Amino acid sequence: MRIHALPTQLINQIAAGEVVERPASVVKELVENCFDAGAKQIHIDIEQGGCRLIRVRDDGCGIFKDDLPLALSRHATSKIASLKDLEQVGSMGFRGEALPSISSVARLNLISRTEQAECAWKVAADGTEKDFDPQPDPHPYGTTVEVRDLFYNTPARRKFLKSEKTEFSHIENLIKKMALSRFDIGFLLTHNQREILNCKPAVTEAEKEKRIAGICGSAFIENAVRIDYASSGLQLAGWVGRPTFSRSQQDMQFFYVNGRLIKDRLVAHAVKQAYQDVMYHGRHPVFVLYLTLDPKLVDVNAHPAKLEVRFREGRLVHDFLFSALHRSLAEQRPQSQASVSKVAAFEALEQEERKPSFHYAGSAPTAPRQSSLPMTVEEEIKAYASLYPQDEIKEKEQRAVAENEERPIPPLGFAVAHVHNIYILSETRNGVILVDAHAAHERVTYERLKKQYHQGNVPAQPLLLPLKIPVSMAEADLAEREGNFFLSLGFELSRSGPETLILRSTPAILAKADMDGLIRDILADLIANGMSRRVLEKSNEILATMACHGSVRARRKLTIDEMNALLREMEQTERIGQCNHGRPTWVELSHADLDKFFMRGQ
Repeated sequence: MRIHALPTQLINQIAAGEVVERPASVVKELVENCFDAGAKQIHIDIEQGGCRLIRVRDDGCGIFKDDLPLALSRHATSKIASLKDLEQVGSMGFRGEALPSISSVARLNLISRTEQAECAWKVAADGTEKDFDPQPDPHPYGTTVEVRDLFYNTPARRKFLKSEKTEFSHIENLIKKMALSRFDIGFLLTHNQREILNCKPAVTEAEKEKRIAGICGSAFIENAVRIDYASSGLQLAGWVGRPTFSRSQQDMQFFYVNGRLIKDRLVAHAVKQAYQDVMYHGRHPVFVLYLTLDPKLVDVNAHPAKLEVRFREGRLVHDFLFSALHRSLAEQRPQSQASVSKVAAFEALEQEERKPSFHYAGSAPTAPRQSSLPMTVEEEIKAYASLYPQDEIKEKEQRAVAENEERPIPPLGFAVAHVHNIYILSETRNGVILVDAHAAHERVTYERLKKQYHQGNVPAQPLLLPLKIPVSMAEADLAEREGNFFLSLGFELSRSGPETLILRSTPAILAKADMDGLIRDILADLIANGMSRRVLEKSNEILATMACHGSVRARRKLTIDEMNALLREMEQTERIGQCNHGRPTWVELSHADLDKFFMRGQ
């Protein structure tokens, strides 16, 4: 067969296959044009899930009468003029193919009026890019695009559409995502003449949070952390959910690059790494994040529908995102700026009252004078309790509540009971809190181990009698091969036979742990996951296992002093809101919550 040129309408229909997948695709292209037009208010009217009608109206700058035919022609745009412009695109749309592609598979009317024009002008299009005859119209300033009978001339594609309810749900979800990208714009969405979504322009922080709450739910804002972090020409701002507020699906993750909603593997990996220490297995974080960077550093022309981008310095972006999120999550502790001075005052009062002095967590851990080794958290707790003769402890516990009323109250308050030998009950200024002692101690131990390990200084304590550990031959081979790795963790481990290991020293912070079981668990983790992965990821997993073995066990009765010492440790520990497995370490019941239980004031 001879080569021949395709008709213009067919060319546009082929292009529509990339741009127009379903009604929501049309809405996306039209709303992005509203953004570029400088709109402050956008109305989206939908009928029958978008199959019968999609009408998008804005109050933007409008289109000049003479430019209307070009707006409906392929590869015509006002947004780029050269390769240099393409390499630093700042607008949402730029290819100049959306309108002609849409008009080739639907009945399209375009009405627009600029501020200088005496009236608006209306044109109809069928994808042939000819026979345009602009007609005057009483339309106000701005632009309206009407798209009727989508895929009326391509019935095979219309068969692929889902039910009216499903197609509209795609549109609704899209508008919610776009509303999160531009707080300065108002959005009104209707379906079959019924108002579905009405977002007023949001300027203040409170108004922005109200919009997010309306789209993501009030629980998101109540459990989100506001972040704003800048470095190396990059800025990350927005809201990230606390690890304890997670989802079973990735359905509440919104990430914008220079205002453009994207899905990107590099971004997903950076977020996953930032949460890996604090997220429960199988759960997914929630976030609304905005990355701003020089348009030259990101290629937005990497996907036909502009859903993906390509970063020119991917490693820089990845490390920046990880650092920003990791730091923001780490800084979330049970204390506000207002309470810091109270905690400091409380610590000063405690140190003045006790001789010899004992440091709460947050200050550098100091060893008792009779020992040259750093204390474990458990040892610190016991040291705190041992400062008082045993016959005074009971009396001191009885005085605790009265004395607490006179002292500045720290964020996690003062312990009053150890419920079922598992949960610490503490009285705070705002109500009460319950702490899972094992989970909290596990996080405290883990963070301290991580700090020591990454500083290259995990203090080791020699065993009085070396411990002989029977293992499998594969485990003995691994321990012998990775001796330096174990040494970096504080274990002096050597092989003494085909299936025997000798342990001569252990991390000082884990002095009371079951070393036989701990070594077996570490070897099992290493065999299951291999040593080929990055050392940082591997070491954190091992440190988490170590922390679990070295933490206060459930059912062990704690004294008031031991509980208070742990509460002070928690207040100074990063990521304390959840244990190493992502479970919450503490919950709070306010005065209002308690009053509701007993119907007080009703």
